[in-house]
Amino acid sequence: MEAFFHLLEDNAVLLLFFLIGLGMLLGKIKILGISLGSAMVLFLAIFLAALANYYGQNITVHKEFSTIGLCLFAFAIGINSGPSFFASLRTAVKTISLMLIVYVIVGCVAIFLGKSFGLESSKIAGTFAGALTNTPALEAAATDHASLADATVAYSIAYLFGVLGMMMFAAAALNYGKNDTDTPAKIITETVCIEREDNPRIGDLLLEYGEQLSFSRLQRAGEVIIDTPYRSDHLNKDDLLTIVGSENIVKQAVLDLGHKSSHKLQEDRKYLDFRRITISDPRRAGKTISELHLTHKFDAVASRVRRGDIELPATPDLVLQLGDRIRIVAPAGRIKEISQFFGDSSRGFSSINPIALGIGMVLGMLIGSYPISFGKISFSIGMAAGVLIVGLIMGRIGRIYRLVTALPYTACSVLSELGLLLFFAATGLSAGNQILNAFSGDEWWKILLLGVVITCTQGMGMYLLMRYVLRIGGTKLSGIIAGAQTQPAVLAYCNNRTNSDPRVALGYALVYPAAMVGKILTAKFIGIC
Repeated sequence: MEAFFHLLEDNAVLLLFFLIGLGMLLGKIKILGISLGSAMVLFLAIFLAALANYYGQNITVHKEFSTIGLCLFAFAIGINSGPSFFASLRTAVKTISLMLIVYVIVGCVAIFLGKSFGLESSKIAGTFAGALTNTPALEAAATDHASLADATVAYSIAYLFGVLGMMMFAAAALNYGKNDTDTPAKIITETVCIEREDNPRIGDLLLEYGEQLSFSRLQRAGEVIIDTPYRSDHLNKDDLLTIVGSENIVKQAVLDLGHKSSHKLQEDRKYLDFRRITISDPRRAGKTISELHLTHKFDAVASRVRRGDIELPATPDLVLQLGDRIRIVAPAGRIKEISQFFGDSSRGFSSINPIALGIGMVLGMLIGSYPISFGKISFSIGMAAGVLIVGLIMGRIGRIYRLVTALPYTACSVLSELGLLLFFAATGLSAGNQILNAFSGDEWWKILLLGVVITCTQGMGMYLLMRYVLRIGGTKLSGIIAGAQTQPAVLAYCNNRTNSDPRVALGYALVYPAAMVGKILTAKFIGIC
């Protein structure tokens, strides 16, 4: 065993990939129908480092591995969540406000219970940071090297339950999330026979439905030819019109315009054909569908967009990303021309856009490291929070002149997973190396109990307020709980349970920056009490 640990101690890169490979293998094992997925890498690293310590060995990797992994993960999450995040931000004020109130309550509970146990302020603040699994809060908790040592010990004791306990609350949210009403609507295609006699203009109909539909085919009454519909076209009674969009909106449009036709225009490919085309040309990425002027250039219409495993309606304001697969309806003879316009190459899936990645990471790290002062309290939000903020902005913008600021969905998924695994392995080793020493003192049970109370107060407060006060769906709430905990392991667990439902990442990104600042300030306050 000692020879094995010597090998790992002398080979940091081998150690990292050993943990990643074995951790993911163990993470696939299901107990009561539940598996931990990539979060198992964290727990394996803690166990292995603690076991090595028991045999007198110290297996570790440089802390930069943890920083790189967490920043890659945060940037990728930001890029993919950017468009949805800003669309939801105006409704997130109550969510963030209630979360900050929970932090205040948790901080007061920590001070009251910690003082009653006879613990020093630095240990209480360290327990708070560990129970809420936030390393920047640990750094904020210390006023000198001695207090940092005490806080670190408390942090190590409280950390493990901080992860596992919050997973239980996320699991509770996911269990009731099976009945969510905010599940993304299915994208469908229907052909409607027009019954209205007021000759509505297609452009006016698009505005009426909030540009949430696309009209892909039009067959005039009594004619055989199927044409591309233009915004300027007026509909006549008995015309056939193909509508694409979210199921509920399409069904409403069919009722408003006439009745569902038994004749499916999309099945007749003689005049108009359709094809899914991969966006691999950077000149098309970062632009909205309306900015491409497909109807004017090619007599073509975009009907839907596939991003990863997610089907999106091709609304005019949808910002396209590299790697998106756009379904185009166009005259059969122009499909090849349109394919060349978009690129239609598999490299659109895998390009990591190194220019945007490098610029975004640098800007985020600088923002995250910048000192912020409130009176006597000085802190920084941390590199991960800074990179996440920049990622959200770049994902929302999509393009600045000729610079594409977003990354393909698939590439982001790969970077996110790789970053997460590096972070879990490096952080788990760091925590595992301290955990045996932390439990050697006579106050460990007080710190452990305090940590359990803090984690449960935080988890229960978030669960009850978000579910019963704000009526947030369980799937999104699981992401909010992970974001409020600023814990990627909880997010990874939720993604594993939901097959990476986008609502989970959206909830995480929605509260993460405010959660980081809120916990740092609370830990700083506890540390000086």
